[in-house]
Amino acid sequence: MLSTAHHADVVIVGAGLAGLSAAHQLTGAGVTVMVLEAAGEVGGRMSTEHVDGFRLDRIGQLLSTSYPELARSPGLEGLALSAFSPGVLVHSAGRHYRAGAPRSARGALAAARALASAPRGTARGAARGVPRSAARGAVRGAPTPLGGALDQARLGAALARLAATPVERLLTRPELPIGTALKTRGLPTRTLDGFVRPLLSALLCDPDLTTSSRCADLALRGFARGRLCVPSGGASVFPELLAAALPPGTVRTNVKVTSVATTSVSTADHGVIGCRSLLLATDARAAAELLPGLRVPAFHPITVLHHTAPEPPLTDPALLLDADRAGPVAYTAVMSEVDPARAPRGRALISSTVLGTPPPDLEAAVLRHLARLYGTSTDGWDLLAVRHTPEAVPAMPAPHDVRRPVRVLAGLYVCGDHRDTSTVQGALYSGRRAAHAILTDLGRRPAEPEVPVIRAA
Repeated sequence: MLSTAHHADVVIVGAGLAGLSAAHQLTGAGVTVMVLEAAGEVGGRMSTEHVDGFRLDRIGQLLSTSYPELARSPGLEGLALSAFSPGVLVHSAGRHYRAGAPRSARGALAAARALASAPRGTARGAARGVPRSAARGAVRGAPTPLGGALDQARLGAALARLAATPVERLLTRPELPIGTALKTRGLPTRTLDGFVRPLLSALLCDPDLTTSSRCADLALRGFARGRLCVPSGGASVFPELLAAALPPGTVRTNVKVTSVATTSVSTADHGVIGCRSLLLATDARAAAELLPGLRVPAFHPITVLHHTAPEPPLTDPALLLDADRAGPVAYTAVMSEVDPARAPRGRALISSTVLGTPPPDLEAAVLRHLARLYGTSTDGWDLLAVRHTPEAVPAMPAPHDVRRPVRVLAGLYVCGDHRDTSTVQGALYSGRRAAHAILTDLGRRPAEPEVPVIRAA
């Protein structure tokens, strides 16, 4: 039990990724820390529910192996990542297309030259090394490349340039809503509508593409430099690893903070706890309730539906997007193929994400849509859970400051994905920034940790 006798150099309110990241930076520099979490477990929105042997994520947030903070954050040495297959699968007009798989711009240009030099009458599919029958395959057949060889070359070159562009340069580009900015990028309409728009909708959880073009470019850069992935065993494994690696007794759950000051926090059932500095690491709305005056951004709602089937409708561990927007599902995946630990042996787990306001007939509409996307009947599928999160991801409309201040005043700080980019990377990095600001004000030097190795599952 906590009491007024308890004291720490820094009290952190909130045991999500940002708060736990900050706690590691502070304890690594020799500062005593107490992390207070109102819920019974750590992680916030990054939670996983266990149902009949299945592991079901609340919002199914996508990660990228290219996130620098995955390698820089102490406590993640044991994190295993389950990666999707390279690129993504895109469903359009009853077919699956492979798009965005890593390949060099030189290789893509070579394919374009091969197509241009092929004898007249040669099938385009054959010129790409794809048989004509495969190029006309049904949904359940092997996916064909998106567009012609020249389209692939342009897309490959654009992704390669973006991957090589320093972050600082991206942040100086003119800022527009990404839906508007895409019109000036020089990519064919087929590539934009068939790949870029559905991919950005999934990465940003923004179906209308109102997000700042700078933030969207950061997301595309991360995609181009790595692989989309999820934590093996469920999203909750991520914060649980961070919490377990802190000194014993650092994280206290079921402690509700009712008011804050620079030198103390008041709790509902555990009295007043003294400190030298206070860090608010809650979501944006909870932070504004404790510290009136903080801006609360708009949010993108997310609804995740988890189904089980006797057999997987797709054996490719791919992220499947809908370019046609012919139903409520923005993206879906057979998660038991991506991460077998999420489903009992012999059962398939299909997780699907609906962005924005869900339709009134959500369950029926999603099943109809999934039948088209996977090209199979969904009559025998069972619904395991529906999770709707109205304030799942903070919006990042243009203009958006990706480095919002973390210091309110000396002794009072705030961090979270609402202070950076609305991603796992943004949450972790904002915690690092806040910890460095605290250490600077305390006259301490940040201790940069050794780079741990993140292993692939």
